[in-house]
Amino acid sequence: MAQLKIYGRRDVWAGRQREVSDLLHASLVSAWGLPEEKRFHRFLLLDADDLVCPQRSENYLIVEVICFTGRSDDAKRALIRSMYEKTGFDPDDLEITIIEMPKVNWGIRGVPADELALSYKVEV
Repeated sequence: MAQLKIYGRRDVWAGRQREVSDLLHASLVSAWGLPEEKRFHRFLLLDADDLVCPQRSENYLIVEVICFTGRSDDAKRALIRSMYEKTGFDPDDLEITIIEMPKVNWGIRGVPADELALSYKVEV
């Protein structure tokens, strides 16, 4: 399981959510083997005054990858590199954070996720 939270300026990114989602999800599919249909992306678009980062351009995006523990450091590096490569965004305008937690901390389809049978591997 992996979910994305994408933060950016509304005046820049509104209307481009699907484009950005497609680029980021392609990285999850290629680097971590997530199934194409496993897409959980939330866009949190903010007014210009609500995203204070004077050292970045108006195109600045923050991507949080929230996922189960189990991916190797190499898999995490591969995901980060892939996101920079596939988006083609200026590296100064894209910041990625991977936030991991044990499966038992997730509730999915009525059960703790450690009791859930997944159709894909988490240990990559």
